[in-house]
Amino acid sequence: MAGARPDPSEVRSMFDRIAPVYDLMNTVMTAGVDARWRAATLRAAALRSGMRVLDVATGTGKLARAAAGEVGPDGEVIGLDASERMLARARSAAPGSGAAPIRWVQGDAMTMPLDDASTDVVTIGFGLRNMPDFDEALAEMARVLRPGGRLAILEIAEPRSGIGRALFRTWFRRVIPLLGRLARQGDAYAYLPASLDRYPPPDDVARRMERAGFDVVRWRWLPTGLATLHLGRRARG
Repeated sequence: MAGARPDPSEVRSMFDRIAPVYDLMNTVMTAGVDARWRAATLRAAALRSGMRVLDVATGTGKLARAAAGEVGPDGEVIGLDASERMLARARSAAPGSGAAPIRWVQGDAMTMPLDDASTDVVTIGFGLRNMPDFDEALAEMARVLRPGGRLAILEIAEPRSGIGRALFRTWFRRVIPLLGRLARQGDAYAYLPASLDRYPPPDDVARRMERAGFDVVRWRWLPTGLATLHLGRRARG
């Protein structure tokens, strides 16, 4: 699968299968740092009370629920995912007290069932690399954002060099597939390193965001150097 465009139906079926172990495996894969990464993503998105937030590829809804707490009862959060079994797990965990209502929507991130310029902030955590076409996915996220609205992309990324890259290759390319086989999800967790082979370098992701209609684009490595956070503003012009 290295470098190959993923088949959306196969990716959806894969996430349906791994839904029961998804949160546990994410914690194991990142040594628990994924929670800090999500918190950093929402801080950077500068959420405010009353905002409407769309979380694309929401999975079990952890990022969406955290966003609901940030925008409060006057806000709204939509969690969109193609996998119904992932959404079932998202629905089973209620948002915290004083949080915005969350609407869980099964849908295709390439053709989202939202109006143009209808959203204040779009987030996507660990999902962009699974899209069949990165440019089309970014353009669709730009479409649903109001002018001046923000996009925040959290994604696993391979360090460029040094000890971090060596650790990354050992952990994600050898250990994680082994753990996946132990969890009886070997194919799914062999997919992770393959999807990272296809994912563009951080600078390229930033350029693609600009071509999709975002300005004030910036990015940075997150703690541990195994993930990146990209931020962009929907151009006003």
